[in-house]
Amino acid sequence: MKDVLSVTEFKARCLACIGEIERSGGEITITKRGRPVAVLRPAKRTALKWPAGSWAGRGRIVGDIVNTHLDWEAAGPDPD
Repeated sequence: MKDVLSVTEFKARCLACIGEIERSGGEITITKRGRPVAVLRPAKRTALKWPAGSWAGRGRIVGDIVNTHLDWEAAGPDPD
């Protein structure tokens, strides 16, 4: 694929250009009447934050969470 495309060429091949940029990582200069008006390049990808520990220090335990003195029953299958 060319590094420079006219607006007309880019319009006709837009999706193919985007796919090529995504695969190759290069860039394409888009021109209008021979003058550069835009550059198409891959977007910067930000690293995803891992959620582990994201709530650390944001909550607090109030009271005894083990010995609540309540009777809890696990939900089992319906007797039907």
